[in-house]
Amino acid sequence: MSQQQNPASAVKLSNNGHFDVIIIGAGASGLYCALTAGRRGRRVLVLDHANKAGKKILMSGGGRCNFTNYFVEPEHFIGANEHFAKSALSRYPSWEFIGMVEQHKIAYHEREHGQLFCDNSAQDIVTMLLKECAAAGVQVRLNTQVNEVTAHQNENEKRFQLLTSKQLSKKELKEASSEPKLPKTTYHCQSLVVATGGLSIPTMGASGLGYELAQQFGHTLTPIDASLVPFTFTDKTGELLRALSGISLPVVASNTRISFKLPLLFTHRGLSGPAMLQLSNYWHTGETIEIDLLPDFDMTELLLTHKKQHPKQLIRTVLSENTDNALPKKLLVALQTMLWEDVKEIELANIKDERLTQIGQAINGWQLKPSGTEGYRTAEVTRGGIDTDEVSSKTMESKLQEGLYFIGEVLDVTGWLGGYNFQWAWASGFVCGEVV
Repeated sequence: MSQQQNPASAVKLSNNGHFDVIIIGAGASGLYCALTAGRRGRRVLVLDHANKAGKKILMSGGGRCNFTNYFVEPEHFIGANEHFAKSALSRYPSWEFIGMVEQHKIAYHEREHGQLFCDNSAQDIVTMLLKECAAAGVQVRLNTQVNEVTAHQNENEKRFQLLTSKQLSKKELKEASSEPKLPKTTYHCQSLVVATGGLSIPTMGASGLGYELAQQFGHTLTPIDASLVPFTFTDKTGELLRALSGISLPVVASNTRISFKLPLLFTHRGLSGPAMLQLSNYWHTGETIEIDLLPDFDMTELLLTHKKQHPKQLIRTVLSENTDNALPKKLLVALQTMLWEDVKEIELANIKDERLTQIGQAINGWQLKPSGTEGYRTAEVTRGGIDTDEVSSKTMESKLQEGLYFIGEVLDVTGWLGGYNFQWAWASGFVCGEVV
């Protein structure tokens, strides 16, 4: 069984599998909870079925990890209970994590909207967390599958028992001549923390174990879905968007709930970029989205004004020559095909005001109905999760099972794009680590 150890914690290994705290999940929230609890002198074990700790941290932010944001407010998070995240976020602000990053001399920089990224690599963040865990005497055991969790009723015993086995790699499974008989290991603990994340990016090892454990102990799940994820389109709209793959421009993307002024990216599958990822947090299947392609211009007013001043111009001429950020030529041609094919060669003077108004409104409010999203394969987070009404917002402890805690993405707390989900991981891990 692969594991990461340190001399300071050697004593804690010789306790016949008994720990004060066991954390399932060696991701952002799990590692932060572990180092926090370990600093308090707690005997902590972290279990994960992956072969590396912090896999999602490593791939985040294009490999540079958008580890937090300068500006973190409760409105940057969604969930059925909009107040749940407030306590943890206020007790562990982003400045606390930034302080740790600076203490470890990790170079970082700010991008737009207060987003903070590593200058070098996301590996710096994982290395920092593991160093802090090691210094606090935390044990991290990887390649470990949790097969069964039971709770004891006898108050004189440890509350939880975990039955685990070695997690075989794909290579090991392939080389095994028959179904291997794996040795089982039993662990006991007083406090059990579920930090397994959600279902996003299954190639990183995401699983539904956290949700299964929550339901095992009577917890309710709110509907879960892929989020912070690109939109996909089918039929003629999908064909048109694929032809525009690679084009990016600033837009205002909105629906009936919210709007974001951010870049949009056309892809061979549909629409992506920060504007679409943010909007996906607030989108449900079957709903229409609206895109203002030229948010700094009132296109109706521009077209009607040019009809008076330059009556012989064509609509595409107005759009290509009279806006500061003219639409890319390929996009302009595609929009012409979709929105004003009937009048594309007609001079403004010969187009009714009503039709120009219709076209202007369509450019400032392009209505599209996605067929879906790219799903968990590329989603940055899972929206929804364990019902937070059944969890303490101050400690993350279950209200249904004493000694059981839930932190991070597995809960019904979803942040915006921009480092907010990591900040929730650090904050929820911290408040839990303070009490387990």
